[in-house]
Amino acid sequence: MTGQFDMVLIGVGGQGIGLLSETLARAAVKAGTRVLGVDTHGLAQRGGTVLSHLRLGNMARSPLVRANSAGCVIGLEIHEALRGARDYLRRGGLLAWVSTSLQPLAVRLGKEAAVDGETLANFCAVRSFRSLRVAVPELEDSRMENMVILGRLVGAGEVPGVSLQHVESALGDLLPGKLLEENLGVLRAAAASG
Repeated sequence: MTGQFDMVLIGVGGQGIGLLSETLARAAVKAGTRVLGVDTHGLAQRGGTVLSHLRLGNMARSPLVRANSAGCVIGLEIHEALRGARDYLRRGGLLAWVSTSLQPLAVRLGKEAAVDGETLANFCAVRSFRSLRVAVPELEDSRMENMVILGRLVGAGEVPGVSLQHVESALGDLLPGKLLEENLGVLRAAAASG
C-alpha cells in the first residue's frame, strides 16, 4: 500500500473491538502493509468505551490517529459511532456502523439525547462523511457483529490493500476450531452481500 490510511474502531466492552482490531492489523501485515496501532479499553468490563487506533502505511510515526484525520471509523454501537465520527473522521471519510444501541449512562440519565439511525445519517451528510449502515442479520452470537461489518468493508474494498483472503488468514492465527469456522462463515456471508 502506498500512502497512509488511518482507522478508528469504537464500541463498548464485549462487542469484539479487540478481535476486530487485531484481525485488521494482522490482515494488513499479511498484505505487506506496515501497521501501527493502539487500543484503549477504559472501563470496558463495565460497558465503557473501547477505542482502537490503526494506522496503515509507511508514513505513520505514532500509533495515535489525530483528530479529524481518519479515513474510516467503524462504530459497533450507535452512540459511540457518532462520537468516533465527530472526533476522528476526516471530510469525505467513511463511517461504517451498526445500529446497535446499548444506551450509555449519560443517555440513561437524560444528560445526552439518544441517537438513532436518522440522526447519525443526517450528521454524516452535514459533515460530508460517507455513511455505511451495516444491517446485521440474526446472529447466534451478537459478538459476531464485528465480522459482519468487517466482511462488508473488505468485500467493498474499503480497507486499502486488504483482501478477504488476508482477513481469513489473520483470523486463522487468532481463533481455534469451531469458533474460527463460525466467524469465517459470518465474514464470508457479509463480504458476499456487499
